[in-house]
Amino acid sequence: MIFIVISIDVRPDRRDDFLEGVTRYSAQVRDEPGNLHFTCYESVEQRDEFVVVANYVDQAAGEAHVGSAHAQWFFGWLPSVVSRVPTIVYQELGEGVGWTEMGEVAAHM
Repeated sequence: MIFIVISIDVRPDRRDDFLEGVTRYSAQVRDEPGNLHFTCYESVEQRDEFVVVANYVDQAAGEAHVGSAHAQWFFGWLPSVVSRVPTIVYQELGEGVGWTEMGEVAAHM
């Protein structure tokens, strides 16, 4: 599984444009074969600070995503709405590794 986290700081004057664009893009990415998860979250402490969490079944699915027309549009459009270059954590996880329950909370359920 591929695990990706992207930190995006949006220009306050472009917030509405970002929200519209990332909403459309999120729906397109979720429809891709091999996409397991794609969600954009906003910080509860810092307005206009967003994080995207994405998962793909494997490297091939991630490469197909990057080559898609909607990803190419997103990569070209994103500089128009951000206040700095986004940062990314990209990790390829071993077979069978993925989301698991949080033990500290599960113990209390």
